[in-house]
Amino acid sequence: MDTKNIEMITRMVIESLQKQQAQEQKNGFMVPIGVSARHIHLTQADLEVLYGPGYQLTKKKELMGGQFASNELLTIVGLKLRAIENVRILGPCRKFSQVEISATDAMKLGIKAPLRESGDIAGSAPIALVGPKGALYLKEGCIIASRHIHMSPKDAAQAGVKDGDYVSVKADNDRGTTFNNVKIRVDESFTLEMHIDTDEANASGIATGNTVTIVK
Repeated sequence: MDTKNIEMITRMVIESLQKQQAQEQKNGFMVPIGVSARHIHLTQADLEVLYGPGYQLTKKKELMGGQFASNELLTIVGLKLRAIENVRILGPCRKFSQVEISATDAMKLGIKAPLRESGDIAGSAPIALVGPKGALYLKEGCIIASRHIHMSPKDAAQAGVKDGDYVSVKADNDRGTTFNNVKIRVDESFTLEMHIDTDEANASGIATGNTVTIVK
């Protein structure tokens, strides 16, 4: 193939990709949903309080960003001694311990968990954790995680957004729900997915694997 034909084909491919991207932005960028159930992140020290010295989490399922769902489960207990059993720990261990629940869970536990981004636990709700080898009281660390979208840099470029942006997202189903204030998180390790909690999923008639559209 001569140079002229190569240049022509290259130009046609680029034009096609540009048209596709423009059409996606016009129609709205589609994002798959992942419904996030209540879960726990622990430091290694806190894990050992609950499971014993030297204990290591065991993998049940790989998740994005190097995380995994573990086989280990805990009971979480609110200030009024109301409990929820079988709450899964996500690994690997972190620098801080954190419990993410829904607003319905907070009502059941009798606590006032604030709506926060993951990791923003200063001044959040206290919670007790009970494991097979011990119990632990966290003075803070229980939150309702705010909804967000994970993206790779390539996805972000196609959607016309950047890390830290806030967008609106529409579910095109019988409920026709629009979610506002959805934060974009961009990282090379991320797989395209919007995370909402079980309350949001139930209210909007959405399940894991369904898709929504960024409408900005």
